[in-house]
Formats: sequence, structure tokens, C-alpha cells
Amino acid sequence: MAVEGGMKCVKFLVFVFNFIFWVCGVALVAIGIYAQVALDKALVVSTASAAGTPVAILVLGIIIFFISFFGCCGAWKESYCMVTTFAVLLSIIFLVEVAAAIAGYVFKDKVRSVLEEGLWDAMNKYGEDKALTEAVDELQRDFSCCGANNYTDWSSIERFRVNNTVPRSCCRVNSTSCNVRPSPATVYENGCLQSIEAWMKKNILIVAAVALGIAFFEILGIAFACCLMKGIRSGYEVM
Repeated sequence: MAVEGGMKCVKFLVFVFNFIFWVCGVALVAIGIYAQVALDKALVVSTASAAGTPVAILVLGIIIFFISFFGCCGAWKESYCMVTTFAVLLSIIFLVEVAAAIAGYVFKDKVRSVLEEGLWDAMNKYGEDKALTEAVDELQRDFSCCGANNYTDWSSIERFRVNNTVPRSCCRVNSTSCNVRPSPATVYENGCLQSIEAWMKKNILIVAAVALGIAFFEILGIAFACCLMKGIRSGYEVM
């Protein structure tokens, strides 16, 4: 009776954990969509490696969503095979997340250089590529910025240097000549690289908190799954 009661308790804990883990998966999906929408224009002007980050978060959330559903079914049916598969998949995801966190810390400076490279590439193609031109304009308006590092960056682009102008999306005041002979009084002084970095630092605590919460529940899930596997196997051996 005690063993059976213990099994029911572990089964309940695994089931509850998987529900919480399912919520974490939904949270990751939401964060991925939010990052994709909020940084939409910044990602357009960036390279593929930078643009893939929100998509990777979104995909991870979807994977966790389905794995948690798989774990719920295994716990409910007391299927040794399903619970074992769930524990293995969860362990793999946890190791991948740890590796990604380490890689993110090691290559954190690379993110800035990749983003800066993408901004300069978009600026050089301004007026030639319609999609990039619109992306740069919207990026500068949304983040109240001008150029990569500051508004003087546009003077290195031939079409703006000859007329001593900047794109009208740099204007902080609404006038017909605000982009001619730009100055901090008429255009945004800060560069878009600085503005995007400030946005990321502001929101990184949210991402870190969610990541730590998910990692904690993953460790609990692996432990509960192993206990349930042991209980199911012991039941088979008794039978």
C-alpha cells in the first residue's frame, strides 16, 4: 500500500510538473514572438545568425510544449517507455540550453559586431534595396536613433555626403529641411546600435529569469521522471 501510495504521489508530481513545463513552453513561444516583433526591423538589417535567435527561442518553446504533453501521457498511462523517452529528451534539452548559455556568454561581444556589420551593410544599400530602406527608416523611427554609432555615420555614404544630408527618418523635428546639414538639434544623436543594445539590456533580466525558471523545472522533471520509471519498473518486476 505504501509503495502504491508513493507511486501515485510521484505520478501526480510528474503530471503537475509537466503542466508547469507546458506553461514554460508557452512562455518561451511568447518571448520568441515578442522578440521577433519588437526587433523586427533590427533583425531585417542584421545577418542571418542574429536574425535566427528569436526563431530559435520560438522553436525551443514549441519543442518543450510537445515534450511536456508527451510526459503527461506517459505519467497518466504509467508507460515506462514514454516516461523514459521523456526523461532522455528533457535531459538533452537541458544540456543544449546549458551549452547555449555558455556559448552566449563567450560570444556576447560577437553579437555587437554582427549587429554593427548588418547595420552598416543596410546603410550602404540604402535607397537601392527597397526592403532594407524601409527597414532602416522604421528602425530609426522606432528606436529614435540615426546611423550605426551616431548620425555622422551617414556622411560616409556617398549619396548623403555630397548633399550633407541624412535620411528623413533621422529627424527629431517635423520640418521639410530637418535632414539637411544635420545637428543634434534636428536629428537623433544616438546611433541605432546603442539604442538596440539598451533595449536588449533592459529586457535581458526577463529572459534570464524565465530561463532559470525553466532550467529548475527541467531538473525537477528529470528527477521525478526517474523516480516514476523506477516505480513502474518495480511494479513490472512484482507482477
